[in-house]
Amino acid sequence: MIRTLIIFGALAGLAACDSGTTRAQTASSEPAAASGGPGKGKGYSHDPFPSTYHAYPGVPTLLTNVTVFDGEGGRIDNGQVLFRDGKIVAVGQNLDAAGATVIDGKGKYVTPGVIDIHSHLGDYPSPGVQANSDGNEMTGPVTADVWAEHSVWPQDPGFGRALANGGVTTLQILPGSANLMGGRSVVVKNVYARTMQAMKFPGAPYGLKMACGENPKRVYGSKGRMPSTRMGNIAVDRATWARAVEYKRRWDRYEEKGGEPPSRDLAMDTLRGVLEGEILVQNHCYRADEMAIVMDMAKEFGYHVSAFHHAVEAYKIADLLKANDTCAAVWADWYGFKMEAYDAVPENLAILDKEGACTMIHSDDQNGIQRLNQEVAKARAAGIKAGMNISEEHAWTWLAINPAKALGIADKTGSLKAGKMADVVLWNGNPFSVYTRPEMVWVDGALLYDAKDPRRRPVSDFELGQPGEGDVK
Repeated sequence: MIRTLIIFGALAGLAACDSGTTRAQTASSEPAAASGGPGKGKGYSHDPFPSTYHAYPGVPTLLTNVTVFDGEGGRIDNGQVLFRDGKIVAVGQNLDAAGATVIDGKGKYVTPGVIDIHSHLGDYPSPGVQANSDGNEMTGPVTADVWAEHSVWPQDPGFGRALANGGVTTLQILPGSANLMGGRSVVVKNVYARTMQAMKFPGAPYGLKMACGENPKRVYGSKGRMPSTRMGNIAVDRATWARAVEYKRRWDRYEEKGGEPPSRDLAMDTLRGVLEGEILVQNHCYRADEMAIVMDMAKEFGYHVSAFHHAVEAYKIADLLKANDTCAAVWADWYGFKMEAYDAVPENLAILDKEGACTMIHSDDQNGIQRLNQEVAKARAAGIKAGMNISEEHAWTWLAINPAKALGIADKTGSLKAGKMADVVLWNGNPFSVYTRPEMVWVDGALLYDAKDPRRRPVSDFELGQPGEGDVK
């Protein structure tokens, strides 16, 4: 059955590609109208690799007698979740199940699908061999012209493991952290597809992966070039942003007034997108002092940091993060593996949350992505031990609505609210238990994993006929 769905989805994707698709236009494809420029944002294509994602078919479904965590801090005991046509219809009790498949989940829990804001699946796929290592373009400290999506291998078996073992339905795939500006990230739906475009989350903003601290200065200092120090990191960043401001000015003028179009620079296109607010900065950073500097740099050049990733010392500047409306994506207890990751506390996530900052869990790991529910359980336990009152339903915001906000997709997913995507997980017990795992996972209302049905276990084409094909925990 699952392979029938896969073939159906693939054909639908081909149909979408064949119907009405036009070639991307460049700034010089057509002369500017005599009366002025092409218009704001129309100087060149901002989406040359558009999403061709189409949801797999599903059926109207009612989950009943379940404990519901809605992803925004709400809880319903003995609740119900109804979805059809790929969307959440209602969450509550005594819902009208007419025409719906009813699943009795007595003793089980329902949550929105898990969102991982920091993944390298597809760019560093399994098997982890050099031939497949495509996440870090370590040829210069500024590679804002590269796009992670151009390295994504949809056949990575890690996608299926994240779905079946972790309930992950949406993830952001980022370039690595060797460079100060490592390139664009892409947000994908965790579905089987032949192409990256067919996984690409419709309407999700791009991200710009930035990095501060040890990685860039180590990588390029060892090559005898700038940056080799933290002050060098910031100097290169500032010089690059200064060029981006000028690049934006030239293109803004052309799009308004016309004339000869400026020369294209693909790296500057990305940075212009950041300055326009259409591309979100996702910044690898560990130390509190460096995060504070980066936020000031953002103010200098007129952009915003959506989230700091790893952020081991974020607990020291929770007030600054809140004031700057900047999130922190952290681990529960992964620290000490290098100097800038040394000064950690297990209460990091709980402290940030208590102080009103936007915070969430993340994986940065092909194995960790399979148990983010357990990572949240550890972070919650650390907070409770320190005297903080953190309910289970509130803790679930750390892998649902909060990462959705940081990715700019909270209007589409991240919670079980009417009208949102039906990205839903039925857990076979309390998801904060190490003994619990997903029993069923729906993406846009399509059942893509069923622990009790071997036909509904995701298997990439690469895995077919190989030992361990489609295995799960």
